[in-house]
Amino acid sequence: MIYADNAATTQLDIDAFETMKRFLLNDFGNASQPYSFSRAAKKALKEARTTIAECIGASPEEIFFTSGGTESDNWAIKGLMTYGDERATITSKIEHHAVLNACAAVEKMGFPVAYLPVNQYGVVLPETLSETITSNTKLVSIMFVNNEIGTIEPIQQLAQIAHAHGALFHTDAVQAVGHIPINVNSLGIDMLSASGHKFNAPKGVGFLYIRKGVDIHPYADGGAQEHGMRAGTENVAAIVAMAVALKKNCDNMQAAQRKLQQMEEEFIQIVDESGIDYIRNGSETRIPGNINISIKGADGEMLLHRLDLKGICISTGSACDSVNTQVSHVIEAIGVQEAYAAGTIRVSFGATNCENDAKMVAESIVNILTL
Repeated sequence: MIYADNAATTQLDIDAFETMKRFLLNDFGNASQPYSFSRAAKKALKEARTTIAECIGASPEEIFFTSGGTESDNWAIKGLMTYGDERATITSKIEHHAVLNACAAVEKMGFPVAYLPVNQYGVVLPETLSETITSNTKLVSIMFVNNEIGTIEPIQQLAQIAHAHGALFHTDAVQAVGHIPINVNSLGIDMLSASGHKFNAPKGVGFLYIRKGVDIHPYADGGAQEHGMRAGTENVAAIVAMAVALKKNCDNMQAAQRKLQQMEEEFIQIVDESGIDYIRNGSETRIPGNINISIKGADGEMLLHRLDLKGICISTGSACDSVNTQVSHVIEAIGVQEAYAAGTIRVSFGATNCENDAKMVAESIVNILTL
C-alpha cells in the first residue's frame, strides 16, 4: 500500500508510540493526585507543555491541551462570545468546517460573522480584510494553511490588521504545526489551534495556544485541570506522545521539506510529461507535500476508487468531505472551472513516503486516465 493522504492523518511516530506505552501501562497515575505514584504523570505533563510551547515560541502557561483541532477551533471562536456583546467575527470562505460550523453556531446566537473571499490561489488578501474590518470586530480567524490546496496565508499581515482595529487574531494551524516554522509572538497570533494526528502524534489529542491576557471563557466546567480552563482528567499518554512527535518534526523540518519537495517534483514531472490537461490549485507559497490538481473531464471520485484498488490512498479534497461527491467549498471559492472542478484530487505526501511512492502514484493516475 502507498499512503498518500497525510493531510487527512499521519502514521503514529514510533518514538511517540513507545513513550505512550509507559504512561498507559506503568506510570498511569492521575496527574491531579498528590501521592507519589502520580508524580511521573504530573512531571511528564509539565515537560510536554514546555516542549510544545518551545516549538511555537510560546510560554508553557499559554498551552492548553484539548481533544484536537475541532475542539480547539470551537473553543477559540465560541469562548470569546459574551451575551450582550454584538461585536463581529471575521473568517474566510475556505476555512475547515470546524471553523465554518463554529461560526455558523455563533451566528445563530446573534453574533455577526463576515466571510472573506479569496483570490484564485486561495489567498486571503490583506486588503480584503482591511476593507471589511471595523472597530466593532472582536475576532479575526484565518487558517494558517488550507487543508485542501495547501496555500499558506499571510498570517503576520492579517494579524497586524486585526490588532490595528482592536481585534484578536486566531489561526487554525492544524495543517501547519510541525511542518513549517511558527513563532506565535513574531507573527502576532493571539490563539492557535493544533491537532496531534497531523504531525505523527495520536488521534484525539491537540492543543490551543491562548496568549496570556486574552479574556476567554473556560471550555468545560469541572475540575481544575488546564489552569481551570478545560476540566477533565488529562490524557497524559497522548499528550506526552504529541510533544515527542512535534519536537521530532520541528527538529527535522528542513530535511523533511527538501524530501517532500523532491517528491512533488517527481510527481509533477510525470503528470506534465503525460500530456494530461490539468491545473494545480493553490499558491506558489504552499505547504510542502500537498499536491491538489483538477483534471479536465475527469471524475475525482472515480480516480480515488480506482487508485484504492491499486493499493493507493489519496483524497478527492478535504478528508472530512470524502463521502460527498459535490465540489468542495474550497474549489468553488477559488473559482476552478466546471470542466476541471469535478476532477479534483489531493495527493499529500509525508514522513513515511519516498520518491518511488511519488513515481508510482503519478504513473497510476496517468495510466487510469490514458488507458
